[in-house]
Amino acid sequence: MTTSAELGLPALTVAPGVVATTTLTVRNGLDIVEAYSLEVVGDCAAWTTVEPARVSLYPGTSATVTVRLAPPRSPAARAGEFPLGIRVLPAERPELVTVPETTVTVTPFHELQAALAPRRRRGWLRGRYRTSVRNLGNTPGTVVLTPGQAGEELRFRVTPERLRLEPGESGEMRLQARARKLIWFGKPASWPFEVTVGPEEGAAGKGAAGQGPGGRDTDGKDTDGEGAAGKAETAPASGPLTALQNPVLEGEFTQLSILPKWLLALLAALLALLLAWFALVRPAVRSSAKQAAEQAVAQQSAAPGPTAAAPSDGAPTAPSGGSTNGQGKPGAGQPSAGAGSRGTGPGLAVPGTGQQSSATIDVQTANGASSAGSYQVPHGKVFDITDIVVANFQGDQGLLTITAGKQTITTIALETFRNQDYHWVTPIQVPEDQAVTVNVTCESPGTPASGKQASTCHELLNISGALSDIRQGN
Repeated sequence: MTTSAELGLPALTVAPGVVATTTLTVRNGLDIVEAYSLEVVGDCAAWTTVEPARVSLYPGTSATVTVRLAPPRSPAARAGEFPLGIRVLPAERPELVTVPETTVTVTPFHELQAALAPRRRRGWLRGRYRTSVRNLGNTPGTVVLTPGQAGEELRFRVTPERLRLEPGESGEMRLQARARKLIWFGKPASWPFEVTVGPEEGAAGKGAAGQGPGGRDTDGKDTDGEGAAGKAETAPASGPLTALQNPVLEGEFTQLSILPKWLLALLAALLALLLAWFALVRPAVRSSAKQAAEQAVAQQSAAPGPTAAAPSDGAPTAPSGGSTNGQGKPGAGQPSAGAGSRGTGPGLAVPGTGQQSSATIDVQTANGASSAGSYQVPHGKVFDITDIVVANFQGDQGLLTITAGKQTITTIALETFRNQDYHWVTPIQVPEDQAVTVNVTCESPGTPASGKQASTCHELLNISGALSDIRQGN
């Protein structure tokens, strides 16, 4: 006498997310009334139930219960064959326990969850994206990315080429989008693209143009942190589930121009200004400068000269110069045709007393400084200047000014001459006790014939004319 139990089917096939049922028949072969507890054991116990879970039987009777199998549609219900056992435990005679068994086959299903981050990138040539993938199916699989772009302006590279994921496992793949050519000028261009996430066996023949295996990551400028997420969906079925709907992610790469549009307009404006300068402004400036120089020379030449002075006895003395380095030396003038102006002063020259005389003023000036040299007309004399010769034998740079008494004869830049002479038909008259002065401002000493640059500026001024007595009593 014993207890027996038998499952209705020797084998079961069930799909995740679908409920399958079978029966269990329990027979009481004892001579007593017995109560039986029914408990599921094995790998399927988590999602298998028995209804009812307890039965009482009279001797020689049997009862049939329902065994319900409901594997969840998740990685927890792994695909494959698993044993299913129902333990039948008598309450009065527990030593007569029995466990009928059967085999349950859980069919595989594929479900992927993927996200692309960031969804948009900005860059000159390339952008980098991250694709996170999770295997929500109940069977291991190898995942590949298949990017594509309608106009084929982009080339793609995926790293790694494929990703092996166990049920419930997550992983990350890197995607690089690279434009085929640079944009030098103009507005940014936006290139939308799609990335299909699927198993390796389903990606054959679907690769986008320009896709290459492996590769290095390149940087792109991210405009926002948005991610595009997609999840495959498959409807439950009563039989083996093989249909697959792959996630399709949408992304975008915004290609920037190398040079902004405003820079092109600025370069065109600068070029136009440069052409205008050489064509119009520069010739006008040179013409105005030349005209101003000619007017200055004409005004100097047309200035009125002093009245003729009567000659008198006497000779010029050495020049006096305060803090200057000038000194007067006897010499001879260099006659030449010319025009000039004549100053006036107190006293008239005595006719017949004039004697031809000359003096040399030597001025040496330190670099960056100013100094002066002078020749003073003796008391009781009048000096009528007819010739002035200026020597800049070193080629110094600076400014030289010649004055006679209170009258400025000329101001000239040193770098414009080496030797300069001035001659007057009507002499310039310098009265007694007044001086002919040379003021020199040294900007840069020149290089004399020796070939070694001088440490100071050095100029010589020779003045020639007639020195006459002043008529007494006037």
